[in-house]
Amino acid sequence: MNIALIIIIVVAVVLAIVGGLNAAFSWLLWVALIVGAIALIAFLFRVISGNRAA
Repeated sequence: MNIALIIIIVVAVVLAIVGGLNAAFSWLLWVALIVGAIALIAFLFRVISGNRAA
């Protein structure tokens, strides 16, 4: 095989992996923001209601 063809294939695979990781990290960021918002709401509810669970 030609060395240029091998380099092109390697670059294409690396770009595909990086693109997939970028999409996965973007999805995980949204999940983290949603979970964080739920935790903040639960914390504020506990503070406002005065529930002192140990």
